[in-house]
Amino acid sequence: MTKPEPPDAGAFSDIDALPEPVFELLFGVLRGMAEHTEIQRVRRTAWDALRPLPGQRLLDAGAGAGEVARALATVVGQEGEVVAMDSSARTLQAARTLTPADLPVRFVQGSVTDLEFPAETFDGVRSERVLQHVADPDRAVRELARVTRPGGRVCLIDTDWESAALDGIPADLATAVRERMLNVAPGHHNDMGRTLRRRLLRAGLDDVTATPVTLLFLDPASAAVVLPVLDPAIPREAGMVPDDLRDRWFTEVAAAGERGDFLAVLSIWVASAVRR
Repeated sequence: MTKPEPPDAGAFSDIDALPEPVFELLFGVLRGMAEHTEIQRVRRTAWDALRPLPGQRLLDAGAGAGEVARALATVVGQEGEVVAMDSSARTLQAARTLTPADLPVRFVQGSVTDLEFPAETFDGVRSERVLQHVADPDRAVRELARVTRPGGRVCLIDTDWESAALDGIPADLATAVRERMLNVAPGHHNDMGRTLRRRLLRAGLDDVTATPVTLLFLDPASAAVVLPVLDPAIPREAGMVPDDLRDRWFTEVAAAGERGDFLAVLSIWVASAVRR
């Protein structure tokens, strides 16, 4: 079994080492994001880019709770297969319990930068919001391309955290908290979304496309599902908000929600390409 990629600091640095209550909270966050209408818009764009077909063998690298792997399995059918890979054994086990036994999904633990599959194994591969956490994302893209068959599709989905913007909150406060959010995890690739096109081109892939999907939130509670910095339930120890600004921050966020002038936006990019 491949040792999981050494990622950046933060909640995703070693999921399997988290205390059970923290893991359950994090897994619940993943599922909550998946159900959010804005994330579903991103995934519809990615689905169209991947173009799954009956009988195909597909890889979901960084499958999380497995929602996309299960959906893909209903398309490829029993003549195909979906490999749901994640670096976390606990996440895979939780995803496995949510997956009907008759779906052609195989769960595998592994690292996206060192895939244990032969070259040209899959008709299509996807990786969603994974590369931002990886120490060497270009190596990961090359690995995803390596295991894709000629003519197969590579679909990458990731966030441009630097695109995050707010309205309805005092500008000085929003700027200070945004800066903390962008620097809370050293080594994290905050710009990953907008760099996907370049990385696919450098990996030698063809027919590269890149589509930004702008997520719009008009309610703090809705935004908090995707932007943890807006969630007052996130513990102080997470360091998302400076201690000396925390009370004022959540007071202003709540006030903007009550007035109805709260607004938050964030771009997630969907990039795709074809293996030569």
